[in-house]
Amino acid sequence: MLTFAIGDTHGCLDQFARLLDDCRRFAKRQPAEFVFLGDYIDRGPDSRGVIQTIMDMQAADPDRVIALAGNHEDLLLASLTSHDAIGRWLANSGGATLRSYGVTSPKDLPADHLDWIRNLPTHHDDGQRFFVHAGIRPGVPLNQQTREDMLWIREPFLSSTDDHGRLLIHGHTPLKSGKPDIHLNRVNVDTGAVFGRKLTAAVFTDNARMPVEFLQVCSR
Repeated sequence: MLTFAIGDTHGCLDQFARLLDDCRRFAKRQPAEFVFLGDYIDRGPDSRGVIQTIMDMQAADPDRVIALAGNHEDLLLASLTSHDAIGRWLANSGGATLRSYGVTSPKDLPADHLDWIRNLPTHHDDGQRFFVHAGIRPGVPLNQQTREDMLWIREPFLSSTDDHGRLLIHGHTPLKSGKPDIHLNRVNVDTGAVFGRKLTAAVFTDNARMPVEFLQVCSR
């Protein structure tokens, strides 16, 4: 089994579709699992297309397509119940998401897409690796992590050298280098696609904890 972990897509549907094609070519006939690390919406031009693509993949192969929540999905959900939160979401490029759907209010987004976002899990644990959007709180057991930390944390997670019991695979903090950030305890695959850099998939196998390959697609 191969596992492809893809970082923050942020509405970059063209790069996303090309990276998925590269993953499938890499896998050839091997069974493959996809783990998406959140932040499907905002900033880029086609949040709707990214979400619909993942929903279609899950409908076709629900056991092998895992989509996690990101902090931008969290901002959107908060905007549905709080006027103040709408301003915060729009200040974080929520308007790009509304435009992609052709609506002016988050409450007018399609009900099936909102339900899908509401039900996104915060993490995925495959026994060797812990997949999450932002990271974890060092020193806290994995089964006691909060939603807030898993979707929003940067420090003290990024500078921690602790062994977390799993290799942490995350996004959330865009890398200006356009290259994955690889450590013994974590791998960051947010390579800043929406800022004109690359969209990245880390490739894992069942018998190796660390990535065996990285696939990247440039913006056009």
